[in-house]
This record gives sequence, structure tokens and C-alpha cells, in this order.
Amino acid sequence: MSNQRAGLFIAFEGGDGAGKSTQAARLAEALESRGLTVLRTREPGGTPIGEKLRSLVLDHGHGHIDARTEALIFAASRAAHAAQVIRPALERGEIVLTDRYIDSSVAYQGAGRGLGEDAVRSLNEWATSGLKPHLTVLLDVEPAVGRRRRTAGDAPEDRLESEADDFHTRIRDAFLELARSRPESYLVLPAHHPVDGLAERILEGVDSLLAAHHGVPAEILPGHEPSAGGRP
Repeated sequence: MSNQRAGLFIAFEGGDGAGKSTQAARLAEALESRGLTVLRTREPGGTPIGEKLRSLVLDHGHGHIDARTEALIFAASRAAHAAQVIRPALERGEIVLTDRYIDSSVAYQGAGRGLGEDAVRSLNEWATSGLKPHLTVLLDVEPAVGRRRRTAGDAPEDRLESEADDFHTRIRDAFLELARSRPESYLVLPAHHPVDGLAERILEGVDSLLAAHHGVPAEILPGHEPSAGGRP
């Protein structure tokens, strides 16, 4: 059985095409292999109502959605997600990995749409009753690189992905500024680095967080294998 004593909340953030889903899956696999209980989820979505709102706000064909309406839809989805999924899992002592959280609204609607980062953050902190991640993994991707990744497959870009590169540049700048403002809460990594190397760096960061969170040395966490060379 695991050594978990309290839940741990980790958010993956970054521009579209950064590889958040891939890295969240890799981290979940590594942690589950140690006997830890992990819940993977995503935003918008994560609940039945959240998935319906995801379709409404991301799919093409719903007509014009103004910036304030967009921000409120994301906040509504997040409110249900926090109350119905994230908080209960944390109370059960699970590790919650979410693909996007409040920072995405601050970046996309606050900076990208020009609604104001403080206003959007305040709305979402109210929606979630102040629930914050213990760690945010920010995968930093240049807009042009993200677009190449998104268009490499068969899936069409969603409503936000298809915005112009200057929109995605504002988002990237906002994410980086958020990380600079609270460096102790972020792990910032270049998204263009090899997948395996990124996964290793993320696991190292989470090991340190687990050690601090549970009050035990990292080397005695279940399944921990110290890195031979440390962080590059």
C-alpha cells in the first residue's frame, strides 16, 4: 500500500500543443507503478456538465461567443470540477493531475481575450472556493511550434486553438509571468525537449513535492530511484 497521508493536487499548464496530456499520462503511470492512487482529469470537463460545457465552448458551430460568456463558461465548468471531482479525491488522499486549471483562464481569457488577469483570477478563485494546486507544471511552447504539433494529425483545431498566433503569444507571455510571480509553486520546462527527459524532470519535481508534503525523505518514497546526475 502507499505512504499517502494527504491528497496532492498538480496542474499541467501551457499553450495548445505543449504536450500536457502526454506528460500527465506519463506521470500518472509512474506514480501508479509505486502503488499510489492517481486521478487524471481535464478542463474544461471532468464532470458530465463540464463535458457538455467543453463542447459548447470549444467546438465550432455554436455561433459567436463573446469573451465574458467564454470566461463564465470555463468558470462554471471549473466550479463543478473542483466541487465534484478534485476536492473529494484530495479528501480521499489521492494525487490529482489535471490538464489545465485556473491559470488557463487567467492566460486565455484574462490576457488573450483582454478581460484582465486579476478579474478572471478573482472569478475563478470564487468558483473553486480558493482551491489551488500544490504544484503547477508549465510546459512552455512557442505558438508556431504548438500550431505545427496541433496540425500534424488529423484532428481539426478547436475554436481556441484556431486563433491567430498573436493570441497564443499573449497566452504564453501570461503563463510565464504567472510562473515568475510564484516560482516556488511552478516547474517550468521547455515543451520542445524530448518526451522522456521531460517526464523524468517532472517526476523528480513531484518526488520532492511528495517528500515535503508527506514529511519523509524523497529516497524512501515508494519506488523512488534517485537520479544519477541530478537535474540538468
